[in-house]
Amino acid sequence: MLYLILYVFVLILELIFAFGLCAFAVSLVFSSVMGSPYVPTKKQELLDFLKEAALKKGDIFLELGCGDGRVVRTAVEAYGVKGVGVDINMLLILWAKLKAKLSHTKGIEFRVQNIFKTDASHADVIYLFLMPELIAKLALKLKKEIKKNCVVMSHGFKIAGWDKYIVKTIPHKPFPTYYYKIK
Repeated sequence: MLYLILYVFVLILELIFAFGLCAFAVSLVFSSVMGSPYVPTKKQELLDFLKEAALKKGDIFLELGCGDGRVVRTAVEAYGVKGVGVDINMLLILWAKLKAKLSHTKGIEFRVQNIFKTDASHADVIYLFLMPELIAKLALKLKKEIKKNCVVMSHGFKIAGWDKYIVKTIPHKPFPTYYYKIK
């Protein structure tokens, strides 16, 4: 009888695990279909490009397409900025919230939201790691909306038509980081 109970318990755990894994896989496919796949950035690489952003305590750091929130969380922890992470993938946002809570990170907010509906007008620094097609669609909105001297960091891909606003480039492998400022 004990073996039967144990067998049923293990079977239920396996089903829960399989369902969770499937849900996570579907959420990753959903992110890709909506514009950009989830691609985590290495810790040293993100420390390098955050250092170059000249973040100041109290700045508002907005990450559009934040995935698991590692960039915005690191910016908050290392520089004392106020962080906002936005992603369309609910499971990644839940994971980001859990990681922020476990690391006792204060001053950070995560939202499940379409980045085209996100108000970027208060941000001092905006970070993107998105596919070029999505960046191109987002560029017009950002140009209209961001405040003067806001730094826009695009990791991986240039923002088409913004070459005259580039203030710095970090030629990191495999993805460079471009810094833009519209004055």
